[in-house]
Amino acid sequence: MEAKISKKKFDILVLPGDGVGPEVINQAIKIIDVVNELTEIEIRYEFDYIGGACLDRYNQSIREETLKKALKVDAVLLGAVGGPKWDKQRPEQALLTLRKRMNVFANLRPIKDYFNSNVDIMFVRELTGGIYFGPKKLIQTKKGYIVKDVLVYKQEEIERVLRIAFELAKSRNKNLVSVDKANVLASSKLWRELADKIAKDYPEVKLRHMLVDSFAYSLIKNPKNFDVVVSENLFGDILTDEAAILVKSLGMLPSASIGYKLKNGLYRGLYEPVHGSAPDIANLNIANPIGTILSVSLMFYYSFNLPYISMLIEKAVIENIKQGFLTKDISNTSNYKTTSEVGENIKNILKSLLLKELQVSVRNYK
Repeated sequence: MEAKISKKKFDILVLPGDGVGPEVINQAIKIIDVVNELTEIEIRYEFDYIGGACLDRYNQSIREETLKKALKVDAVLLGAVGGPKWDKQRPEQALLTLRKRMNVFANLRPIKDYFNSNVDIMFVRELTGGIYFGPKKLIQTKKGYIVKDVLVYKQEEIERVLRIAFELAKSRNKNLVSVDKANVLASSKLWRELADKIAKDYPEVKLRHMLVDSFAYSLIKNPKNFDVVVSENLFGDILTDEAAILVKSLGMLPSASIGYKLKNGLYRGLYEPVHGSAPDIANLNIANPIGTILSVSLMFYYSFNLPYISMLIEKAVIENIKQGFLTKDISNTSNYKTTSEVGENIKNILKSLLLKELQVSVRNYK
């Protein structure tokens, strides 16, 4: 296959965050540096603070200055946010704010098993609405506390994420499952009605509805039955973490949060691994960087429109796994590799793949 790489420039904002975030981000930067070194693509990146790291430095979980930067770059690459040190200060609120301000309402979470099976599911999680963003109240009464977390969705918020899910299903195996709790929740009833309405615009896509509890069971029992899955915010958060068991570890899962296309036809996306900050293993050099590296692969696909580079990064990850360069969470032996060793090996594999493809291009040009 001939490499088709032209002169392109992109700017990204890098937010390493807390816990293992900086460790896995360092490995992802190695991947970006290889592309900068061997191709005519130039990816300029700037680092900033978010979450607990930002609280320590600026006494706020995210600065307005950082939010403004995020709206100017082509993509944002994030490590992880939070930890017990800052529990009372809610550093995770910074991530919710960032998602909302960037208007990245569709969270794409591919679930691929690179070890033993053909599991390949694309989850589409609504990201900026629902119970996470609804009104919250803690009321003290004579008989004790009453707490309220309100689930709120506007019709347009549901419709826009459903359309992205239908488009993805159309481009894949034309099979879409919409997950809800329509037997109980009014929001889910509307969700189901709107999905049926939009389905009329996509006659080639087979739409199925499943209740969240039934789907959670089927996901583990028969994962190969699913291709594209769409759900509201809370359900999507829980289900994709559950799906990590299909790929051996949360550390294997990437994500891309996207919204509406920009004028150039691309998405300004927020890219991050699904796993959290894992403070218990921070600074031990044992965190799995693959989810973060695969998030970079998604960034090349959705924000840079360079599917060829995206494919090569994924190919490098697959080869790394075949070679047995595995961190503790996915290794079956005590001879596991460190975070930096895995990152370095994937970088070297990618470098080799790029050099081979560039040589093919030169030969074809001659």
